Amino acid sequence: MANVKLCIALAAVLMTQSAIGAEQAITTHIASGTLSGTLQTPDGHPGRSPVVLIVPGSGPTDRDGNNRLGVSAAPYRMLAAALAGHGISSVRIDKRGMFGSAIQGWNPNDASIDGYAEDVRAWVKRIRSTTGNDCVWVLGHSEGALVAEVAAKKPDGMCGLILASGAGRNLADVIKSQLQANPANAPVLAQALSALESLRGGHRIDVAAFPAPLQQLFHPDLQNYLINVFSFDPVQELKGFSGPVMVIQGSSDIQVSVADATMLAAARPGIVLKTIQGMNHVWKMPTEGVQANMASYSNPSLPLAPELAPAIADFIRQHSEQ
Repeated sequence: MANVKLCIALAAVLMTQSAIGAEQAITTHIASGTLSGTLQTPDGHPGRSPVVLIVPGSGPTDRDGNNRLGVSAAPYRMLAAALAGHGISSVRIDKRGMFGSAIQGWNPNDASIDGYAEDVRAWVKRIRSTTGNDCVWVLGHSEGALVAEVAAKKPDGMCGLILASGAGRNLADVIKSQLQANPANAPVLAQALSALESLRGGHRIDVAAFPAPLQQLFHPDLQNYLINVFSFDPVQELKGFSGPVMVIQGSSDIQVSVADATMLAAARPGIVLKTIQGMNHVWKMPTEGVQANMASYSNPSLPLAPELAPAIADFIRQHSEQ
């Protein structure tokens, strides 16, 4: 009986591995060092299926979609597994200077949207050479959507863009809306909004006299990056890309709104907008209420929104068959 139980357990493991596909390490090289990621394929054989590059969102977010600021929901790892189940390969990556892509002597605070976009282009080239695919789909999440849009200014080897939970406005306006939405910010709101406008204008600010929360938000080490990010208009960036684009947005996202997705989708004719009712910023389906929404950010056992992976797979297949 023990052997039977062991065989059943092994069979369950094998079925799980088959369902999520095979993973292997993949790297690419840039001028300052080596970047690392994970290639996941449906059957262990790169090149037999379309492939998606998953570009992470803001902050210290790793290739699985987790970060030390309270996100452990593993949305990118779960999406990669779900896409493998739909016959789609993926590469999920660590951003330059972080985790497996740490580079000795290079400070992650020196990053820029332009630099991340160059990294995306390097990844596209590497993935094409590894898999033999003619082109690579680029999926950007949150701030990664902006990175994907900027990378697509030089779209060599890119099949198209999938923009998930991406802002349709300048990031300074997104942060402004988030601050205004919380009544607890009233005592510091004027100071915060003034700081945002200074940074948007390209000017660093002195935060020594700021309250602690604002010192963290506008930390001197982050200001050059914020100035760079605030210089981009997502809609204008997207207008220049003529390839297939799908914008995906959840109705329960408390960081980016459906209105943002609508702005992106209106950047030019032909962009597909997919709104998923009940999905939040980390692609989960929490119960109602802000507390439940935030709790889902640290719940890797909560499944992805069931419409997400099929919508992406259908969009890719539709354009891969044309």
